[in-house]
Amino acid sequence: MTVHDPEALAHQTVQQIALLNEHLSVAPPQQVARILGQVLDPETGVLAALTTLVATGSRFAQDRASAGLLPPEVWLALGRAANELHDVALDLDDHAEDIQRIARPKQTATVPPVPSALVARRHR
Repeated sequence: MTVHDPEALAHQTVQQIALLNEHLSVAPPQQVARILGQVLDPETGVLAALTTLVATGSRFAQDRASAGLLPPEVWLALGRAANELHDVALDLDDHAEDIQRIARPKQTATVPPVPSALVARRHR
């Protein structure tokens, strides 16, 4: 695919993500899990691609900040955002198997799943 207008490509990408979000909100759980697995894939997923895009933006901002065209805070903020996205991707990758398990066809379970309290703990 040849891109003649990268700004249009950015706009189309946002629209496609919004459309995917609409589908996720009504899709069956197995399909949602399969899609999330693709989106969160640490090598080829949307989150990985977005992290790379923000890191590229950070390098752009670093060059412009070095030339005095942007405040250094812009470069630092983009770099911090890329690092945070990377950390989030690593955190989510720890749970990839849990998401994949939902995506598999249901098997007869010997023990029914037990609901858990939704307590958020951050692991790093």
